[in-house]
Amino acid sequence: MHDPADLLLSPSQRGIPLSVIPADGWRKARAELDADARAWTDAHGFKAQPGKVLVVPGPKGAIGRVLAGAPSDADPFSLSKLCRSLPDNTYALDGAIGNAELFALGWCLEAYGFDVYGKTMPPLAKLVCPKGVDREAVLRAAKATYLVRDLINTPASDMGPDELEAAARAVAAAYKAKLKVTSGRALEEGFPMIHAVGRASPQAPRLIDFSWGPAGAPKVTLVGKGVCFDTGGLDIKSASGMALMKKDMGGAANVLGLAQMIMGAKLKVRLRVLLPVVENSISGNAFRPGDVLVSRKGITVEIGNTDAEGRLVLGDALALADEEKPDLMVDMATLTGAARVALGPDLPPFYTNDDALAEAIAVAGRRENDPVWRMPFWQPYTRLFESGVADMNNSGDSGFAGSITAALFLKRFVEQAKAYVHFDVFGWTPMPRAGRPKGGEAQAMRALFTVIRERYAK
Repeated sequence: MHDPADLLLSPSQRGIPLSVIPADGWRKARAELDADARAWTDAHGFKAQPGKVLVVPGPKGAIGRVLAGAPSDADPFSLSKLCRSLPDNTYALDGAIGNAELFALGWCLEAYGFDVYGKTMPPLAKLVCPKGVDREAVLRAAKATYLVRDLINTPASDMGPDELEAAARAVAAAYKAKLKVTSGRALEEGFPMIHAVGRASPQAPRLIDFSWGPAGAPKVTLVGKGVCFDTGGLDIKSASGMALMKKDMGGAANVLGLAQMIMGAKLKVRLRVLLPVVENSISGNAFRPGDVLVSRKGITVEIGNTDAEGRLVLGDALALADEEKPDLMVDMATLTGAARVALGPDLPPFYTNDDALAEAIAVAGRRENDPVWRMPFWQPYTRLFESGVADMNNSGDSGFAGSITAALFLKRFVEQAKAYVHFDVFGWTPMPRAGRPKGGEAQAMRALFTVIRERYAK
């Protein structure tokens, strides 16, 4: 696997000039080339057409410079594929570009490859960090994204509850965070829904809890769904529905990536991370449709569908998080197919009643090329998961508004947090795009980091 630090080099390094030229700026740019370069561009019909790239030779057959037509779309990662298409060498931006920081980040993100199981990674072009860009900040974002992608891409055979706990311990240890794990009888008594969902697996369910930062700083709590594999339980999924379920711990992966960014940047917060980690498996002691679970908060939940397990494990974790009244509480979960139907794989919905927070998240998502979309906590839809025997049903049977009803279900466990936001992420790129190879993906992580940094910078 490539290391982002080996791809984005120090600004003090030298590299082959790389010019990104808008089509309407070609005449001026051409006039500034030497005669041989002008002749070369004319011979190849290069006129800075959007997305067109031309390698211009220099003395003795070396590469003299690279010319690239500015892309016509608005994606700041559009030129990131240059790291794969250019010859293996070092390049340096020559001239202005729309957003140099996102250009540098996109270069690193495009270079990601998952080679744990023997896939050979080709050599890639390196980029000198553009002037004025905070290289360390770009590398923090790239390394956190690599972490998220690695965790999601690893199959459940090698990323079960034990391995996810080991990954959380590694992140916590790197920044000297205090970590504890609740399992066994303590989990069954204190977090009965987490225990019920995970008890059928050979790998025991657990709640991972780590904290970092001074006790007096603003409290930021991150909760991530860590279902390492989801068979659907006794309401078993189809083969096609189960095919990607190694990614059902994508919420936990995103939370670990975000936590790594926060701690690495030394933000002035008291960070707490809660990961309910389970496998939703099938055996004689699996929880059943019709069971009634008594949650940590005391809310009783009738099981309408064992495949709606993520909201159960999150409910207990959110109840614990809420007890210390955090200033900001965020949960991230690969929760519903309904979110994908509504917004597709690229655009995760988020839910909050805090309008100022919602606007800050939306603005940060646009600025960081990490798109998100606000959806409503539409309270009248609570009727869709009413139960005749318990306080609520975990799924209901209407089939309507699945992402909204899941969000409303979670909100029942949050009463004291000063601000709360729920993200229903997909955690996967099904069709590769610039800066986003096919496979596991970090979503909303960079937008959230920006919001947290700006809220608590003082």
